[in-house]
Amino acid sequence: MWVRRWAAKPLVFVLCLLPALRLAAGAFGLLGVDLGADPVKLMLHTCGNWALKFLLITLCMTPLRDVTHSIFWLRFRRMFGLFAFFYVILHFTVYLVLDQAGKVGALWQDVIKRPYITIGMLAFLMLIPLAVTSTGKMQRRLGRRWTTLHRLIYPIAILGAWHFWWQVKKDIREPLLYACILAVLLGYRIFKRRDAIAEFAMARFRKTNAV
Repeated sequence: MWVRRWAAKPLVFVLCLLPALRLAAGAFGLLGVDLGADPVKLMLHTCGNWALKFLLITLCMTPLRDVTHSIFWLRFRRMFGLFAFFYVILHFTVYLVLDQAGKVGALWQDVIKRPYITIGMLAFLMLIPLAVTSTGKMQRRLGRRWTTLHRLIYPIAILGAWHFWWQVKKDIREPLLYACILAVLLGYRIFKRRDAIAEFAMARFRKTNAV
């Protein structure tokens, strides 16, 4: 049993890396991988798609723990979160280096003119402090502030799904699926904390009336 648990993390790590390895193989013409007629578009979509998937998978770990009554799932939460950041970095790099030819000015023009890129960039920037503070050492140093900071994953996931939705012009089935999954995951958390939320709202209402 111990051996199987020890092997789980390396196995999951390799599986999480496979989409990036496939793109790398296609980019260098290895293993017969073909990236199609528009490889840059495919790489952009694949990296962004997997970034959003890993955000959702990360959010799945707590419900899985609650349903199965096992902390086994939490062992992978940090890894999945970091892989979300990894694929966001790849997504951004492909966009800047290959799509925009490394022109930072063109990048900022897109950020200003295209709302879906604006919210995508915002989600990327918000994800950076989560990745930087993902270590156990930073968690101990920040204490309760670490929990507050890492709740940014909720608005980040919303912005990520929104970014995907807005960039799709016709077929919205895939972003709609992700949006529904995210709604269920966030709804679960709201339902789980409904008493605390109701108590907080009541306290604010009393405070407002008192003033």
